[in-house]
Amino acid sequence: MWCSRVSLRRLQHIAVAPLNLFSNAPAGAVQRNMSSMSKVYVTRQIPPVGLKILQESRQVQYELWDSDDVPVPRKELLQKVNGVDALLCVLTEKIDAELLDAAGPNLKVVSTMSVGFDHLSLEELKKRGIRVGYTPEVLTDAVAELTVALLLATSRRLIEATHEAKTGGWGTWRTLWLCGHELANSTVGIFGLGRIGVAIAERLAPFKVKKFIYTDVEPRPELASLINAEYVSMDELAKRSDFLAACCALTPETKEICNKDLFSKMKKTSIFINTSRGGVVHQEDLYDALSTGQIAGAGLDVTVPEPLPTDHPLFTLKNCVILPHIASASYSTRNEMSALAANNLLLGLRAKPMIKELKL
Repeated sequence: MWCSRVSLRRLQHIAVAPLNLFSNAPAGAVQRNMSSMSKVYVTRQIPPVGLKILQESRQVQYELWDSDDVPVPRKELLQKVNGVDALLCVLTEKIDAELLDAAGPNLKVVSTMSVGFDHLSLEELKKRGIRVGYTPEVLTDAVAELTVALLLATSRRLIEATHEAKTGGWGTWRTLWLCGHELANSTVGIFGLGRIGVAIAERLAPFKVKKFIYTDVEPRPELASLINAEYVSMDELAKRSDFLAACCALTPETKEICNKDLFSKMKKTSIFINTSRGGVVHQEDLYDALSTGQIAGAGLDVTVPEPLPTDHPLFTLKNCVILPHIASASYSTRNEMSALAANNLLLGLRAKPMIKELKL
């Protein structure tokens, strides 16, 4: 099924057969074979499962930016990609014309360890005939879980409550202290109904949600039927939702689409959640909506920029919960993403169909 989790074991053993370049070969032949192996640059210290797949493929020799804490500096990245046959990147690296020029004509495959691809210049990649692999589906469950957690933390004011308990604000019992908004009998709106949107709704349904509504570029009847969701306009989504979750891709059409026009139509008791891309939100408008009580609260896992500066106005608001882009941050999911990215890369180099290829 479209929403099924791809098992880590299956990804580890996917059909990218080792080439057995070195078995019973004399030393000179080994050196020649190594020189004929495809050159790969890996822009981050990815989880070990993916690196193991590359190592055991006997198909590539790779160089790695060996840090998970600091992205590879742009200047060094432009130097390291020179002459490579394939690039395994993450969403912090901008793959644009400058980088593709620096890589040169040998570059055949870009494999990104992400479901989003707004960091890739798709037109440039298409123009140069470079294939692109990405990692959808394997992170659906993790992102849906985190979205529900963020929604509950925001609506039930858990971060505020923890702070009060730690800092002495917990006094006598009060009738309306730290009251929030519950999911029972609510209307949940989903902006962008894909795999993740459906998975979020499936997890919220047991909370006795009264109604699911959604909007998208067009109705999605097959997906909507799975959660009994009603297709509505963007205006209706804003007006009717008690909880509104942004699950859309970042495109020129969705850039900053969650702005003052949207927030002004939402209920004063509504909660806005974004686990898609920071660029779909006009953050200054969101700040105004939160600080003036136009909406009740917001939970963000994604921002512009990332990381968000600690002196950003949104951090001053008690009714805004901000997480450091951790929606897919579970051990199993990140390992699955690295395995899928590695296998996409190897299959692309062998001119075979990738497991998940972005059609340009």
